[in-house]
Amino acid sequence: MTVPDWVPDAVFYHIFPDRFANGDPGNDPPNVQAWGAKPTIHGFQGGDLRGVMQRFDYLLELGINAIYFNPIFQSTSTHRYNTTDYYKIDPKLGTEQDFLELLDLAHRQGVRVILDGVFNHCGRGFFAFNDLIENEAHSPYKDWFHVRRFPLDAFGDGKAEAYLGWWGFKSLPKFNTNNPQVRRYLLDVGRHWIEKGADGWRLDVPNEIDDDSFWAEFRERVKSANPDAYLVGEIWDIDPRWISPGHFDGLMNYPVRKALLGWIAEGSLSTAEFAGQITAVLQAYPRPNLLSHYVPLGSHDTERVRTLCGGDVRRVRLMALFQFCFPGAPAIFYGDEIGLEGRKDPDSRRAFPWDETRWDRDLRGHYQRLIALRRAQPVLRRGDYQPLLAENSTHL
Repeated sequence: MTVPDWVPDAVFYHIFPDRFANGDPGNDPPNVQAWGAKPTIHGFQGGDLRGVMQRFDYLLELGINAIYFNPIFQSTSTHRYNTTDYYKIDPKLGTEQDFLELLDLAHRQGVRVILDGVFNHCGRGFFAFNDLIENEAHSPYKDWFHVRRFPLDAFGDGKAEAYLGWWGFKSLPKFNTNNPQVRRYLLDVGRHWIEKGADGWRLDVPNEIDDDSFWAEFRERVKSANPDAYLVGEIWDIDPRWISPGHFDGLMNYPVRKALLGWIAEGSLSTAEFAGQITAVLQAYPRPNLLSHYVPLGSHDTERVRTLCGGDVRRVRLMALFQFCFPGAPAIFYGDEIGLEGRKDPDSRRAFPWDETRWDRDLRGHYQRLIALRRAQPVLRRGDYQPLLAENSTHL
């Protein structure tokens, strides 16, 4: 199995598109919230692709060389995990031309861009489910989903009962990936955006498409378009099953984050216990895949790292230091580098404060130094990890 050679050298910056920067107020919805307003489930704040382009110098100054975007395709929500059109950039984010210009800008600066692939479920506005809502048993798309009975009762309160929805949500009908038409549609989407220039996919809840043949086909379709495309799976536990020629190059290394939080932020792990959990990660995966894991301290699905550290920036700095010295591609959730805080979503998805007086400049400088050090020292990107001491009498 081969993995993309560029991934171990990558430092990712994770962007939640609606909250990073508003570059084109003309595509804001009429009920847009004020930038920096308290995040809500439904409130858009106007972030878009033009905003990323206009702030690209900020990213380059920070030192990152890869971007991971949460979903950017047409949807009705701020998170966009309920896709309604996989072939269309959400108009509230811009146009396909905007996306292509962003890719061109990034690639000219040596920055890779990976997209969020949500292929387990879609939104109610997706053409096939919309047809199913209208025509029910007469719909040609009734076998695209897991229908139990009619009527569908697809709106209102309560869980999805008449069809299978992701975690029971009516707004997230689950695809039937055993249907050849569904499979062909999703595989074509996967290849389409790679051919447009995207550098890979982060695959959302891939373990819920518990079908090795689907992911083997997906990998083949994507890699045939670009052998260097990066496939990273959202798997939260140590599970080597998902690293294989029929699956992904790397995983989101949440177990390392969990161990760091337990040891540094919460104090729930002893030094020896922390060392044991890290060793378990190291021993679980072949070296090429270990180097190709995506290593986060925070994401759109978690509380902000500074908040979890109780505002103690010393602990944040120590966690980041470990992250940037550990095998795999370190990732920064937008705003963590300036000390942005937030509890569980939607609070963790606050707008980036472009007023520099609100930044923790020392913390940002710490991240800049870590990025520069990692990019300057090959041993930090491709070296071995070896614990020298794991003594419980040593306290942070």
